Amino acid sequence: MKLSSFSLQALVFFLVSASFSTMYLVQPVLPVLQTEFGISISRASQTVSMVILGVALSTLIFGRLADIYPVKPLIILGGAVISLSGLACALVHNIDVLIALRLIQGLFIPALTTCLATYLARNLPLERLNVVMGSYIAATVTGGLGGRLLGGWIHPPLHWRYAFVTTSVMVLIAALAAAILLPAERKPTEKPGQGPGFFSLMRRPPMLAIFTVGFGAMFVFGATFNYLPFYLSAPPFVLSTNAITLLYMNYIAGVIIAPLSGKFSNRFGNGLTMILGTLILAAALLLSHIPLLWTVAFSLCMACTGFFAVHAAAMGSMNRKLASSRGRANSLYILWYYLGGSAGITVSGVGFKHFGWAGVTGTGLAMLVLLLGLGVFELRGERENREP
Repeated sequence: MKLSSFSLQALVFFLVSASFSTMYLVQPVLPVLQTEFGISISRASQTVSMVILGVALSTLIFGRLADIYPVKPLIILGGAVISLSGLACALVHNIDVLIALRLIQGLFIPALTTCLATYLARNLPLERLNVVMGSYIAATVTGGLGGRLLGGWIHPPLHWRYAFVTTSVMVLIAALAAAILLPAERKPTEKPGQGPGFFSLMRRPPMLAIFTVGFGAMFVFGATFNYLPFYLSAPPFVLSTNAITLLYMNYIAGVIIAPLSGKFSNRFGNGLTMILGTLILAAALLLSHIPLLWTVAFSLCMACTGFFAVHAAAMGSMNRKLASSRGRANSLYILWYYLGGSAGITVSGVGFKHFGWAGVTGTGLAMLVLLLGLGVFELRGERENREP
């Protein structure tokens, strides 16, 4: 079956956003879980952290499987396990079982996300890859935001179990639609033991540079939005939790920017996109210090714009560079990406403790200097490859 570019982007968007909505579903209702199960805050938080841990543990495994086996059966498997686990989450009344089920969901999310990225890289011509990968990135934004809205706004927080039912149905429909509607995939040409391995990929300077871009971009972005509530709840803003939550709607900028950055990269190169995205993100951090609410809101929109431009360009560049081991490369990128977010929150926490918001933005700007250099490295490599 031949899908138009729009239909393919829509299908990718649906599957990835449904997958990511599963990850952050319970984040807005953690206090409700704490009260309902009579547990500590840290224990309730494991219903989120275990999903992320599961993704980190299995992403390399599914990346390898996607390199040597057809992807569609893996997508069906992931969709079935995530959906059944989600329905079980809606029924259980034991926190240990709920946390275990969330870990299982995390373990199988890469069967949808990493495997889909591998399918796209293996089957799409280069001119379409950047644009469709932009839709992929945009879907991660929508899914993360949509999951939070499902858990906290669309379904009343006390009825959080219904949110699990909703996402389970969405994931199952999306996985079946992908298996049925995605064009027939090219046969994987790799056999077990063929293609560069994980360590070989990380020893390649162009690949290591791309992994570092993913790490650094999420380092800055994750820390910025993690410490945002503390910055805005203090003088001179003193915003309520609901008001701060509304500012997270700036994530929607990523839905628009990611596909557009793919088109921009096709025309001007991924390196230039990385450079411009990094500069926009740096300007956003500086602008956030102006003590006016509208200025801070605008700076957050800029931060989303810059971050998702860098992120989309990095993934597009990585997949264009490889003729094999794309599954392993995509899984490595995702691993570095999440490690960057964790490291950014940890390191910037020290900065925030001693220097307040300036400690967060200062740490971020230092990382962005590295990203700017990597963008220049990418741009030079692209120009050398174009030279006769």
